[in-house]
Amino acid sequence: MKEDTHWVDLVTRIRLSQDKAAFAELFRHFAPRVKSFLIKSGTNVEMAEECAQDVMATLWRKAHMFDPSRASVATWIFTIARNRRIDMLRKQRRPEPDELTWGPEPEPDAAEVVELQQESKRVLDALHKLPDKQKDLIQKAYFGDLSHSEIALETGLPLGTIKSRIRLALERLRHEMK
Repeated sequence: MKEDTHWVDLVTRIRLSQDKAAFAELFRHFAPRVKSFLIKSGTNVEMAEECAQDVMATLWRKAHMFDPSRASVATWIFTIARNRRIDMLRKQRRPEPDELTWGPEPEPDAAEVVELQQESKRVLDALHKLPDKQKDLIQKAYFGDLSHSEIALETGLPLGTIKSRIRLALERLRHEMK
């Protein structure tokens, strides 16, 4: 308990006066532990070092966000580390495009234009055949660019209901488009 109070005091000193000595003490104690935690979680050494550095930099920048009534300093730091690790893993799985081609695309020929217009009409016709509740959710998700969570907040419906209705609507659209 005494140690918790000490860590809270150090974070408070960083928040109030950017106390470098307080940060250095927190860094010496937590950085190796964060690195070890990340390695034990399956992160390679290089990424664990980078992530630990990032976590400690976040502590410096966001000390004002620490709330001792919600978590201990250690819990807060290791939560940041866990989230940062997840972010890094997601970033690794997202491949960069090999080559980006810039500039205008060539104009489609008349046959392509007619085909796109016919396809668009088929999609709109299929969309109009959906029940209103499903049609509204499809429009919000695909034409309104809202996430399922944002739709749930906007409509007041449970997230599971949103996902189910969208899935059913997409199945109906697929069936109509065959």
